Amino acid sequence: MIIRKLFKFEGAHIVRNCTSVRCRENIHGHSYIVEVFLTSDKLDNGYMVTDFARLAKIKQVIDAFDHSYILWDQEDAEFKDFVYKYNKRIVEIPVSPSAEGFALLFLKISDSIINKMERVNGEGNVKISSVRVHETATGYAEAFIDDLKMADFEISDVHYSDAILEEWRD
Repeated sequence: MIIRKLFKFEGAHIVRNCTSVRCRENIHGHSYIVEVFLTSDKLDNGYMVTDFARLAKIKQVIDAFDHSYILWDQEDAEFKDFVYKYNKRIVEIPVSPSAEGFALLFLKISDSIINKMERVNGEGNVKISSVRVHETATGYAEAFIDDLKMADFEISDVHYSDAILEEWRD
């Protein structure tokens, strides 16, 4: 059995080192759609893979990217200083902020959250199957659990600005 939960965020970035001049040389934004796919070997007591309400931590992480500047940690120091000077909401990430980078990043984070989730309602072996990130209406990237071998970063390499961390304290 597979279920899908959809999340959305608005974010800005630059995708350095890509072939498109517009994308690699200009700050631009997208209306992202993130789909998290989960599987299980059995249904819980409510006949669900898992209750969508149990995905609140995944929602919280993805929401941190909403109306944020997503900054690749390999950016030039001068540009980083500019971003931090003029923006309150920043997520600094260890991958290029491409749709593929986001898919892999959200997969790793979601997998960690699900693996630590306490089973409270007879859930089976709930697992992340994949994460799909739509960057535009016509294109998306999807990372599957086997793709985690490409994740040469740790979740602790993601840094959230104080404005985001303050919201989490609430």
